[in-house]
Amino acid sequence: MAPIPRGGTVAVTGGAGFIGGWVVTLLLDRGYRVRACVRDVDDHKKTGFLRGMGGYASGRLTLHEANLDNPGCFDDIFKGCHGVCHVSHVSGYDDPDYMRGVCEHVINSVNQSGTVTRVVVTSSTAAIISEMDLKELIRRPVLYEDRYPDEANPKRTPERGQGYSMGKLELERMFTEAAAEHGGWDCLRVCPADNVGPILSAHQKESGPWQHNIETMLLGEYQQNGVYRPWMTVDVRDNAECHIRLLENLDVHNGERFIAWSTETRNVEDVCASIDRLLPELGVAAATLVDPFPERIQAREREFRDIWAQCELRNDRMVRATGIVFRPLDQSIRDCVESLISIGGVRPVLRDGFTLAG
Repeated sequence: MAPIPRGGTVAVTGGAGFIGGWVVTLLLDRGYRVRACVRDVDDHKKTGFLRGMGGYASGRLTLHEANLDNPGCFDDIFKGCHGVCHVSHVSGYDDPDYMRGVCEHVINSVNQSGTVTRVVVTSSTAAIISEMDLKELIRRPVLYEDRYPDEANPKRTPERGQGYSMGKLELERMFTEAAAEHGGWDCLRVCPADNVGPILSAHQKESGPWQHNIETMLLGEYQQNGVYRPWMTVDVRDNAECHIRLLENLDVHNGERFIAWSTETRNVEDVCASIDRLLPELGVAAATLVDPFPERIQAREREFRDIWAQCELRNDRMVRATGIVFRPLDQSIRDCVESLISIGGVRPVLRDGFTLAG
């Protein structure tokens, strides 16, 4: 299918979210018309930053109420759009039937639009690396687009914490198959890593784990990461840019899968230490690391860290397709911290002798 036209109209689901908000922002910067889909257009706490954009003042950005759980909620919104960035999360990932139902009605709205030629769906690196048996990472340590978790593992169930990974894989496959069957639009799959970077609205400090984790570091206590996995990061602005460049790309095809990450990794305690290194003027006090895992897991910490350290992260496909140059994690951490304070109203715990400006 054709890429979307420059200056065309793009619908963004989850438009008030951390990733979706940046997709909206960068689409407007590139001259597009944007229909931002939100759960409640009258919730100014979540939509105020969108209303403050120049594109909203001119009418190039419009807000549309759409509860993802309601069939048909996107029917009128998608009509007349050239592209869709389907960024939003479902209410939960542990009910496969519910997941499929949501995918079906979003797909139906795309099919009925008569105008949409490309959909970019936001998946996750959880659909690439989320293994029930970490030894599988030893057998297959290269983390790239064509890698999938071991889906035959009998422990890979929502009850064992795999609902999110399983749901994202279901989303990817349903949209790809639906596009192939319809023939009038194509689907590109983006698997973002751990999104770090500046928030655009105060409510976003709690709308994703990674910026919230940095918030807790500023407040004096933070938790060890799951199974001692290092942060595998992408700046949220780069992630949004990847989505948009794929909407525009001439040389991609239905079903292609792309990872959005910089390939830079850092252990959670080193992320925390980075704050004072990057912003010594702020004087953030040392935070306490809490390890919530049972003793049997803690006893295997070195083993798990060694497994993750052997993994090779690749982003060749995304770089070739988009030409993206990913920001360094240091910049993402710095900008996240400053936005949490200036936009999110976070008041970090500081060392003696330091005070917040203003």
